Amino acid sequence: MKTDSAFLELEDSPRVAVWFDGAELELPEGANLAAALLAAGVGVFRHTPVSSEPRGPFCMMGACFDCLVEIDGIVRQACMTEVVEGLRVSRPHGTGGEHEAE
Repeated sequence: MKTDSAFLELEDSPRVAVWFDGAELELPEGANLAAALLAAGVGVFRHTPVSSEPRGPFCMMGACFDCLVEIDGIVRQACMTEVVEGLRVSRPHGTGGEHEAE
């Protein structure tokens, strides 16, 4: 899924398999999930529930909730999640109003 991206990876970390909406990505282990997805070319993390406008990371510190993704059936903030082997990440399909803070 790697596309031309303005975001570059700065570290040479071991890569692990992560899936985003069914597509396998090799992301740096231990990296911030939102940053790693941006570097991999993923720009749209979710769509708003009312207008279906695309959203992606904005604040990168857990304040705005624009980077919500679904992991293991739970809607979480990608910017507050660490990349680990085997993550299955998808765009949330619910109302977008539910989230779990860690």
